[in-house]
Amino acid sequence: MPGYFEAVREKMGAGTSDFFRLFMMPGVFHCSGGPGPSLVDTMTPLVEWVERGVTPDRLVAARREEGRTLRTRPLCPYPSVAKHNGRGSVDDAASFMCEMPQSGTTSGR
Repeated sequence: MPGYFEAVREKMGAGTSDFFRLFMMPGVFHCSGGPGPSLVDTMTPLVEWVERGVTPDRLVAARREEGRTLRTRPLCPYPSVAKHNGRGSVDDAASFMCEMPQSGTTSGR
């Protein structure tokens, strides 16, 4: 998927993120499953972006089991990644910020 995003950005130019965002979901298998947080509301941020011009700078995904939220994580617009701030819980999205990866660290995403 990052390859498609990169191809669109190459064709459309630097302003691509004004109309197209890619949010990767680490630890989530192709359609479902995996250990990563996979519950996320994508519709509300999309409506806010289209109807109100509020560009999503992150989404929050949750991992729930047996009715309990085990952890939340931010989903960052590609190519930025979630990085723990060094303070709060590693199970709380509020303890992370979206940052651009250092050169050479986006492989495998």
